Amino acid sequence: MFLKIRMIRGSFAGAAVLALLAICSVGLPASTYGAESKISQRSIDSLTAIGTAMSEISATVKPAIVNISTTRTVKVPGGADPFADDPFFRRFFGDQLRAQPRERKLASLGSGVIVSANGYIITNYHVVKDADEIKVLLSDQREFVGKVIGSDPKTEISIVKIDASGLPTLPWGDSDALEVGDLVLAVGNPYGLNQTVTMGIVSAVGRANVGIADYEDFIQTDAAINPGNSGGGLVNVRGELVGINTAIFSTSGGYQGIGFAIPSNMVRTIMGSLLKSGKVIRGWLGVSVQRITSDLAKQFDLKDESGVLVSDVSENGPAGKAGLMRGDVILEYDGKKTDDPSQFRNMIANTLPGESHHLTVMRNNRVLTLNVAIGELPQETQEVGGEEDKNVLKGVEVQEITPELAARLDLPEQVTGVMVSDINEDSPAYGVLASGDVIQEINRSRITGVKDYERAMAETGKNDSLLLLVYRGGSSLFITLSRK
Repeated sequence: MFLKIRMIRGSFAGAAVLALLAICSVGLPASTYGAESKISQRSIDSLTAIGTAMSEISATVKPAIVNISTTRTVKVPGGADPFADDPFFRRFFGDQLRAQPRERKLASLGSGVIVSANGYIITNYHVVKDADEIKVLLSDQREFVGKVIGSDPKTEISIVKIDASGLPTLPWGDSDALEVGDLVLAVGNPYGLNQTVTMGIVSAVGRANVGIADYEDFIQTDAAINPGNSGGGLVNVRGELVGINTAIFSTSGGYQGIGFAIPSNMVRTIMGSLLKSGKVIRGWLGVSVQRITSDLAKQFDLKDESGVLVSDVSENGPAGKAGLMRGDVILEYDGKKTDDPSQFRNMIANTLPGESHHLTVMRNNRVLTLNVAIGELPQETQEVGGEEDKNVLKGVEVQEITPELAARLDLPEQVTGVMVSDINEDSPAYGVLASGDVIQEINRSRITGVKDYERAMAETGKNDSLLLLVYRGGSSLFITLSRK
C-alpha cells in the first residue's frame, strides 16, 4: 500500500503563515481571530479525562504487541520455451524444453501478542502457516527468530516461541464478561504500520457460522482492523487481553466496521492444552444437535424456539450414559442458555474431559436436570465431518426421520430419507430447499438415513451439481442444485 503524505518544510511554512496572519489581522478586532471557546469546561475536562485514559491504556499494552513477518516457498509455473513444441528440437532435447515449475519466496506480515515473559506469543494460524522463516519484531526494535511450537487450525490459533526473557506481557481478561457496548482497543500492525491502536466497542459476542474456523465464538467489534492486524490484541479498558484479532468482513479488502476476534478464554484453553499435551484436548458429549425452527417447535409441541434439539445420541457416549434422549431439547448448560448449536458445541469443546456438569433439558413438556461427565473428543471424530461444507449442500442441516417424526409430518410409508431441519442463508441451497423437505434421493441413489446422506456428501465434489428427489407438500419432485 502506498501512502501519499505531503509535507511542507517548517521554516518556509512558518514564515508564510506569520505573514498571512499579519496581513489578515490589520484593522480586525481581536475577537475575530481569537474567539473564546463555547465548549464548557466540564465537557473539556470529561473528554480530556477519556483521552488521557485511552493514552494510558495504549502506552501500557503496546509493548506486548509484536510484528510478525514470514516467508514461505511456493511453486509457480515456469515460462514456456518457444521451441517446446517444435518436433526437431524435441527429438534431441525431449521434454527438457517443457516449462518447469519455479520456486518463489512469498513474504507476509501479521501481528502477535506476548503472553509470557519468557517468549511465548499468540498469533493466528494463517499468519504462520507453512512459513519457512518467522521473524518477530518487538516494540523496542529488537528482532528475534520465531518458532511455531503448537497450532490449532480449527480455532485459527498458533503459538510462537522466541528465545528471550523479561518481556512485557498482557494480562488475560475474562472474555465471557464482555457485553455489547463495552469499549475495546485493537492493537496491531496493519499494512506493516507498527503499534497501531484503534478504538471501538463490542458490537456482538458469540458470533458463529462466519466461515473462518471450525470452532467459532467470535467477538465482533467496530474497532478498525485491517490486513496485518491478524494475531494482534483486542484489549478492554483495564488493558487486559480479551481477544485475538482474526478477520474482517469486507467487500473492499479494508476496514468496513466489522471485525472478529477469538475470545481470550478460548485462546487460553487452547494454549494450555497445546503446551501441556502437545495437542488440543476437547470435551465431548456424544450428541448431534440442531437449531429449533418454528416448524420444529410446532412438530415437537414446544412453546418457543429456545434451546437446541437433540437429533442423535451416541449409545456409549457421555450423553447416552447420562440419560439424554433423541428429541430432548437442551435449554441450558451449567445455567447458560443454549439457543445456538455452534455456541453449544463450543461450550462442550472448551470443557475439560472428566468434569461433571449439568444440563437443563425439556422432555415431553417437563423440565429435567441431568448430570453428565464430559468425555474426550475421539480423534476420529475430530478429523471427520464438514464434507457437506465443501459442496452445494453446504449449510444444510438434516436429521433422521423417526417414526414419531414421520407421523407428525404425515409421511407415506414408502417415503424414506432425511428431513431438512435448517438452512443457512449463505448456503447454495437457500431458497431452493426448505425446512421440512424430505430428501429421498441424491443423484438417483436412495437415501434411507443420515449415514446414506453423509456417504453421498463424501462422494460429492465442491462444484458438482446434484439431482435431488424431495418429498414436499404431499408429493415428490426432482430438484437440481448447482453453484451459481
